[in-house]
Amino acid sequence: MARPASPVTPLRTAADGYRKGEETRARILDVALTAFGNSGFATVTTRQIAKEAGVNLPALTYYFGNKRGLYLACAHAIVARYREGMGAVAEVSYAALGGPLTPDEARILLKRLFAALARFLLSAPEAQNPSLFVQREIASPGPAFEILYAELWRPGIELATNLILQTTDGRLAETEAQVRAILMISSLTGFLSGLPVIARTAGKADYTALVIDALEGQIDSL
Repeated sequence: MARPASPVTPLRTAADGYRKGEETRARILDVALTAFGNSGFATVTTRQIAKEAGVNLPALTYYFGNKRGLYLACAHAIVARYREGMGAVAEVSYAALGGPLTPDEARILLKRLFAALARFLLSAPEAQNPSLFVQREIASPGPAFEILYAELWRPGIELATNLILQTTDGRLAETEAQVRAILMISSLTGFLSGLPVIARTAGKADYTALVIDALEGQIDSL
């Protein structure tokens, strides 16, 4: 009698290797965002990041080249997260600005934009690390500043500015509208960085809803 065939162990597919590689890359990025956000570019070492990510140093070098390459990859990852979280709302606003838009319609879009930004920043547990990274680049511009400016800050400020101009129907000059936009955006990131203190002082609350209400009040006062 013929011996029963041994079970064939499936070979690892290219897709399996790709998925594992992407998971490793994402893990390194998450660790790097935390490390760079907490300590800054100059202080953190690639050896430290590799150890915390559970990989060897050659693996980090394979994916990112060097520390600067990893730092820039963190900036691109932050931009991608914002686009994923805010892209749909932003696209609606861009499309509306391409045609006739009444002040009331612009006001509604402006509220939706900032409500979406508040939810994105305050409802995601992982938002703190990218926020610290971004704040460091604002306070002390480093290798990632131009990426964040060109792909995140400038487009966001321009969109909010244009909606504010439409909302105020010419009552504000463009520079005045830009200042309002920057103040509203920075108030959100500032609130996020101060949230641990606020929560300890004021206790538990639905801060996202409260922040959205406050932002809508600011928009109504324009």
